[in-house]
Amino acid sequence: MKLLNGSELAEFIKERQAKAVRGLIQAHNVKPRLAIIQTKDDPVIDTYVRLKKKYGEELQVEVDVYRIDQKEAAVKIKELNIDDKTHGIIVQLPLADISETDELCNLVSPEKDVDALGKNPTFDPATPMAILWLLAGYNVDLKDKKILLIGKGKLVGAPLEKIFKTGGYNVTMADRSTKELNKLSIEADIIITATGSPSILFADMIKEKAVIVDAGVASEDGKTVGDVAEDVYARDDLTITPAKGGVGPLTVCALFENVILGARRII
Repeated sequence: MKLLNGSELAEFIKERQAKAVRGLIQAHNVKPRLAIIQTKDDPVIDTYVRLKKKYGEELQVEVDVYRIDQKEAAVKIKELNIDDKTHGIIVQLPLADISETDELCNLVSPEKDVDALGKNPTFDPATPMAILWLLAGYNVDLKDKKILLIGKGKLVGAPLEKIFKTGGYNVTMADRSTKELNKLSIEADIIITATGSPSILFADMIKEKAVIVDAGVASEDGKTVGDVAEDVYARDDLTITPAKGGVGPLTVCALFENVILGARRII
């Protein structure tokens, strides 16, 4: 088994980003700042917000977390849009009331929409960027490969499908409602899964020597788990993200890449 170790790649990226932030502070007296709007109490969300805050501290990027009632979110976003010291704004998903997702994401100014979830984003979306960094970092060639994306979500599946199709790659989409998912998965050379449903992909659903990227996150019995079932990790022929330290660390890197870029643009 070959592991796609995102944590390893993240260390190199973090070093470069820290140097870039020091340059912004020393040369321009600009300290990059990220604002996170959180409307839902959830252990998985809390974990990701803590990771972002910690990563920001290590880079000297300010991270302001606003844990507010969703009714206050629109006003807060509008305030932050006109705050010159805030370079990036995230509406942390899922919201308490998911029916307002598009409405609130579209309120974020495109110049500060570092998650690229609103209309006309000017940044690349973080998790798809992280997945592409991970594949490139381990020399996984996408050309002439059958790629299966499981999950059509706003954060990962939908933007990644667009990127692959624009690049001319052979990509097929599936989700939890797809019938006979195993018939699609057993043909795929590369499987990227991001459903947030524990154990949606099992060992007998995967062809020999396939590449598996698990970008799913869910909470099960108090633990954070991915989409890939445990029996998949017993296979020694696969190239796969580890149970921890795969896409997640690079997603945080990609997000802060956008925050730093937002600060540079203002300069």
